[in-house]
Amino acid sequence: MGNLVQAELRKTTTTGLWWGLLIPTAVLALGWGLATGLLGQFFVDFASSNDVDEVSDFLGVSPDQWKVSLFGMARAINISTIFPMIFGALAISGEINRRTITTTFLTAPSRMQSMLAKMLVYVMWGAIYGLAIMLFLGIGVVITSEPGQLPDAGGWMMLTLVCVLSSILMTMFGVGVGALIPNVAGTIVLLLLYFLVIENVLHLVLAYLEVPSVIGFLPNGSINGLTGSVSVDLFLSTAGVVPKEIEDVLRAIAGAGGALDWWWSGLVFLAWSGIVFAGGWASTQSKDIT
Repeated sequence: MGNLVQAELRKTTTTGLWWGLLIPTAVLALGWGLATGLLGQFFVDFASSNDVDEVSDFLGVSPDQWKVSLFGMARAINISTIFPMIFGALAISGEINRRTITTTFLTAPSRMQSMLAKMLVYVMWGAIYGLAIMLFLGIGVVITSEPGQLPDAGGWMMLTLVCVLSSILMTMFGVGVGALIPNVAGTIVLLLLYFLVIENVLHLVLAYLEVPSVIGFLPNGSINGLTGSVSVDLFLSTAGVVPKEIEDVLRAIAGAGGALDWWWSGLVFLAWSGIVFAGGWASTQSKDIT
């Protein structure tokens, strides 16, 4: 098994794909972090110059202590993890496209072991992408945010944890979809359309139909809920008793509208990843490699 893992690792490090996707991931996270701090500061300045006594009373803190950067950070993580998902999607579809999947399967004791080794390697890459996202996002936010708008040490640790977890899960999801759809262009287009367009439109429809709770059980809604729910929890941890209506608004701002608690959201998306990966595994078991 160790040799299979080493072989899969060499496949990813001997091509430029890993850094070709890691660079735009880092740039996007950094840019979003910079924008988050600037927009947060603009909002706080605007709120401080207007009558927001009622909101301040609800939250129990003055506008300059609102940790508004948390919402932008959650959004940044959600959008940045699109790249590790694409990286994972090319794990099998890319091999099928290059016709190297035949050698992969023939040199492994079984296709199941080959798939397991590939998954272990891509879990590692998902963690690397997650750490890179958090590093560059943190740099951007720290540069442009006031200290009072930033999370404390515990908050940073929690955000890092869910960022890495989100990146790993998105990578796993991509691997599964790539195994199900052995076409590079088709896989990428489908994933981008679904996560950036289709499900977001579906969220609006569900909200209009007044059944937003369904959102938390969809793939994009659950993975967004993983990070968004944590950011809202961290924001509210410094506030007083907040009305349910305001909490719902905060969740929507963080991209977690209709989402479950962060750990439930993680389990829901893990289930989606497991279903997709199981389908991909079943597909590869019967695939003709001659």
